[in-house]
Amino acid sequence: AEPLRRIGAALGPDREVVYVPGNHDHHVLAGWFDRRARAAANGGSEAGASGDPAVGATADPEARRAPPLALNDEAQPIAEETLGQLRALLSPARFSIRYPGLWLREDIYATHGHYLDVHMTMPTLERLGAGVMGRITGHRIGELRTPDDYEAVLAPIYAWIHAMAQRLPEDRSGNLHGGSVRGWRALTGPGRRSVRSRAMAAAFPVLVAALNRAGIGPLRAELSGTALRQAGIRGMEAVAAELGLVAPYLIFGHTHRAGPLPGDQRGEWTTAGGNALVNSGCWVQEPSFTGSDPSRSPYRVGFAVWVEEAGAPRLVNLLDG
Repeated sequence: AEPLRRIGAALGPDREVVYVPGNHDHHVLAGWFDRRARAAANGGSEAGASGDPAVGATADPEARRAPPLALNDEAQPIAEETLGQLRALLSPARFSIRYPGLWLREDIYATHGHYLDVHMTMPTLERLGAGVMGRITGHRIGELRTPDDYEAVLAPIYAWIHAMAQRLPEDRSGNLHGGSVRGWRALTGPGRRSVRSRAMAAAFPVLVAALNRAGIGPLRAELSGTALRQAGIRGMEAVAAELGLVAPYLIFGHTHRAGPLPGDQRGEWTTAGGNALVNSGCWVQEPSFTGSDPSRSPYRVGFAVWVEEAGAPRLVNLLDG
């Protein structure tokens, strides 16, 4: 995180960095979640503390067109060591936190997008875990109405992944992500495949059908770039519908696939509720997804979303050219 110093220095004391955690850094909010749960059990709520980062909605309540996508409207104290380090790295810029998202303008909402894991039709690790947790906690997919419902399903999965990542030896830590990449290559990779890969591809639809019968689905056996893109888009659409989030523009990331890009069908990136979706992409280079021409891949690094005082947000790539 050391390069964050350059961002803080460039912004200076008159501008603000708003930190919106997602799935990979979900653990930084663990202390706040614990305090919030204790306060709820005691029939009260935590009071904010001056100088501490705040978690909650940022829009004027009178300007909201739907219930806020926020766990709590009150400022919440967070004193985690990691957040203190981030605040120091980004100094002298001002630093605040919003979770699970924030209103950038009255008509633009931005979130990391990890809640869509619950609705993915791709059998990812997070999606399978969400299906199992939903059965354990009684939170059924399609019946999640609040961020707390999503947290009940997803937070245990993220906590497990984080705990495992912290305890793996350094030379084996890449297995967490590498396993998914190797599986993707084995099932979808071009050219001649090994006997093991062909056996995995043949067994995959049978496994997906068994998971659907077990109540973990709905899942689909189709694996392709198109299926992955559509699963992420429809997953974000489901999140907006479940939470009643009415925002003309909805910015998210998480799936690593930037869009809409030239050549994409704009209609595909518009939800039934009227949200125009914009995906900010990913800044981790993954050759398995960028294909034979990384310079044109929607999975290439460098994308960002440019938001002005008015008008539609624009997807740009800061590294192209």
